[in-house]
Amino acid sequence: MYIKPIAPTKISAYTATSALGRGKAAMLAAVKEGLSGLRPLTADDCKYLSLTGHLATWVGCVEGLDAPLPESWARWDCRNNRLAWLGLQADGFLEAVADARRRHGSDRVAVVMGTTTGSIGATESAYQARTIDGHFPEHMHNAPLHTLHALGAFVQEALALDGPCFTLSTACSSSAKAFCSAERLLRVGVADAVVVGGVDTLCGSTLFGFHALQLVSPDPCEPFGTQRRGLNLGEAAGFALLEKGPGALQLLGHGESSDAHHLSAPHPQGRGAEAALDGALARAGLDADAVDFLHLHGTATPLNDDVEAALVNRRFGVRTHASSTKGMVGHTLGAAGMMGSTFSLLAIETGLMPGTVHTREVDPACGTLIRRQSAQGDVRVAATHAFGFGGSNCVLVWGRGEGGSQPLVQAPCSA
Repeated sequence: MYIKPIAPTKISAYTATSALGRGKAAMLAAVKEGLSGLRPLTADDCKYLSLTGHLATWVGCVEGLDAPLPESWARWDCRNNRLAWLGLQADGFLEAVADARRRHGSDRVAVVMGTTTGSIGATESAYQARTIDGHFPEHMHNAPLHTLHALGAFVQEALALDGPCFTLSTACSSSAKAFCSAERLLRVGVADAVVVGGVDTLCGSTLFGFHALQLVSPDPCEPFGTQRRGLNLGEAAGFALLEKGPGALQLLGHGESSDAHHLSAPHPQGRGAEAALDGALARAGLDADAVDFLHLHGTATPLNDDVEAALVNRRFGVRTHASSTKGMVGHTLGAAGMMGSTFSLLAIETGLMPGTVHTREVDPACGTLIRRQSAQGDVRVAATHAFGFGGSNCVLVWGRGEGGSQPLVQAPCSA
């Protein structure tokens, strides 16, 4: 099937908050030093997250989520929306959106969010607080909060926007697919600007759910490593403002697929992932050898890493720096695509490409393209992988446009 190239979409602003800290500066510092925000899950964490049990694992928790939302947004108060609000305040993102609102009008700025669990932590708390006769506390009778769209609705209200607004939940591809929807909204003229985001927080459903699937590692995760035992879960909130026209940072192409091979396992030959890659490169009008930096999904689960590595080895050349940042921030689920996009955009802006933190030795079966150490180079094109349960796959291709930043120092990629 022929896929027509699309015009580049401008990335006017972007930001991310995770276990590494608030904003892009914290991410860059971590990439430069090879730091991780993961730490052991403690008993205090379990109490803080209202968990009913304890797991021996490492997590990427975000600090500073104790305070409730401002009173005017009290009906949206939950851990996920608190993290969304914290993330929105970083890197001048609120001001960038306010400027777009003034230029385009509030009804011409859309909101597309991605999340996996959304506000389900609040729903878990409601059930824990249920009385012996089965009644919920009065303050828990708040239907809009107990939906996945609580994230999108809150962000739209917090940003004083009135354009189209929806929330995607396609497992770990959610926020990556939000970029695809945003580009289409701009291309067909439904909106003049789109706020894209991904937010997910820790809760019992995710921690114990992944544990039940035997996918949670008791140690720091090792993406593509010989000793990998599973993933570590993390929290993150990331946002980007997309507009029509050329810019220093651009979304060049996107590809989506749904192979529906298995509820939780990828297609053994990676057919769905490769179809998404093909679509993204075709829309960007590029070949795989044009990609300087490849941000991998890289969950550190044995099967997923094997399949993704096989795809990388058959499609990309030795000059491509490929790595996973799950050892830095954890698997942030619905926010994973947004985090990968932020690392990719930072690489284009600064030339600084992250390594695969915590991985002591790359599994020989995963080939030679996985880089353990960060590196500095000339990054003109980057790609982001985001693959989810049920065979929901998404690949995004990013590029440097006119006026794009040059790398600070040029150096060959490290092994």
